[in-house]
Amino acid sequence: MTFSKSTKILIVGLGVIGGSYAMALTREGYRVSCITKNPEDIDYALKNGMIERGTSEIDPELIREAELIIFALYPTTFIEWIRENQHLFSPGTLITDVTGVKCEVVEPVQSMLRPDVEFISAHPMAGRERSGVEFADAEVFRGANYIVTPTERNTPEAIEICKELGRVLGFSRISELSPEEHDKMIAFLSQLTHVIAVTLMTSNETPNLEKYTGDSFRDLTRIAKINDAMWSELFLTNKGALLAEMDAFMDEFSEFRRMLEEGDREGMRQKMRESTKRRSLFDKPKN
Repeated sequence: MTFSKSTKILIVGLGVIGGSYAMALTREGYRVSCITKNPEDIDYALKNGMIERGTSEIDPELIREAELIIFALYPTTFIEWIRENQHLFSPGTLITDVTGVKCEVVEPVQSMLRPDVEFISAHPMAGRERSGVEFADAEVFRGANYIVTPTERNTPEAIEICKELGRVLGFSRISELSPEEHDKMIAFLSQLTHVIAVTLMTSNETPNLEKYTGDSFRDLTRIAKINDAMWSELFLTNKGALLAEMDAFMDEFSEFRRMLEEGDREGMRQKMRESTKRRSLFDKPKN
């Protein structure tokens, strides 16, 4: 397939990320339809001009018409959806996803998928603390990173279309990683950070702390307002890699605690200088 303004795009799953995809693609002049389980989400998207058509039912015609299908579902739901409904795809359909783990998704889906349909996986490194299509925002992708995770089963054409999708959505940096590299990276950069934010919020129950906090605590715990259903599934799906990163973090935390206990000011300052230097590399590029 080719990717152009005339490409018929179907989004399956209209939460905050699926909704943001729909909003961004429609704004750029693409034709977007949607299937999602909640009829109220379809009504909201139609009312706000995010999609052309939508349904809360499995619509064979809508699926057959689609040339590019974007799955914005939880990993296990995505796999089950493909197992039950891939017979409805038209030959030559290209499918992609937004899931936050890859090894336990890409291999099962590619293994079961019909040979005349191709799955090229991707991960938009952007999101919101709230869930639901009403919190969708096309601007969330501006300045963010987008990762394509091809395998030997993917064609160069599909990889390029997936990258072009990222460019259309507005991502500033588009990268390629293997599913294995992705899951190791995401365990540290995303999943561990969410674990830290959650445990920080649950480690102290002193009343009225919200009356005294400054911006540093708010910034550090922003992602503690978390979708527990989705993130618990992501953690368990990437359990081995996340446990390894948690162990490494606890070792480093224990080392810092030792320096504090022993009064090793220079050791702590060295850690802080190293932290400052590394953190400067993570600032988003200015447009």
